[in-house]
Amino acid sequence: MTTDRTTKEQATFNSAVAYDPLDFTGKTIWVTGAGRGIGREVVRQFLMRGATVIGFDVRFEHDDRNSRFAYSCILLDVSDEKSVASEVSSLIRNNEGPDVLINAAGILKMGALEHTSLEDFKKCFDVNAGGVFLMLKNTLEYFKEKKSGCIVSVSSNAAKVPRINMAAYCASKAALSALNHTAALELAPFGVRCNLVCPGSTDTPMQRLLWTSEEAEANTIQGFPEQFKLGIPLGKIAQPSEIAQTILFFASSMSSHITMQDVVVDGGATLNV
Repeated sequence: MTTDRTTKEQATFNSAVAYDPLDFTGKTIWVTGAGRGIGREVVRQFLMRGATVIGFDVRFEHDDRNSRFAYSCILLDVSDEKSVASEVSSLIRNNEGPDVLINAAGILKMGALEHTSLEDFKKCFDVNAGGVFLMLKNTLEYFKEKKSGCIVSVSSNAAKVPRINMAAYCASKAALSALNHTAALELAPFGVRCNLVCPGSTDTPMQRLLWTSEEAEANTIQGFPEQFKLGIPLGKIAQPSEIAQTILFFASSMSSHITMQDVVVDGGATLNV
């Protein structure tokens, strides 16, 4: 009997060792904002781990069709209600529905509050919160019927603390946080998890638009006291791969009992928030 138990324990151990929770082979991953920045790195990370990826964006700055990172690229404005509904329903009908949905599309509109137009304010909400709303709205029934799945949305540490000259962006990302938590509650009975990843300053095209001098990166790390913006305790700007790896954690079975949470990935810039 001892021998039988030992054999079973060894088999269990061998199975556990062989299992890789970051192996997404056989999984279909949808990624909005896949054309550049964090979204593109998320695509790359999933492809490296065996997933089938469908990427959505208004434009794709790189042609990956003939590379080892080839994937389906679909032109889509996530703030366009009819386009989202049509594209999502078409993919689901063709058995290309997602096991994991990553909402990484986002835009930034800068300006002091009194100089921010209503158009820019609405545009931030339309994409940063509204785009996620439309992707959720059009996949909810699919996920409920599937009774499994994972949704990860990319917010920002700007949803946690105010940023001068970023009223529209901060407000839209804060709205995204509330939207995610509500979706998580509604989907929990169906075994579907919804979480947020909130990056800080990350080396992406969006971030570089804010850098207008050679000292800009160093200044960002040091912080801007006059703007009530603390520096980054880890002393470096995040790389897209560091954000993507956190997203993959939430998409994997390693976070199987985590939902309705948001993790700030900003090197400690928001400190105790």
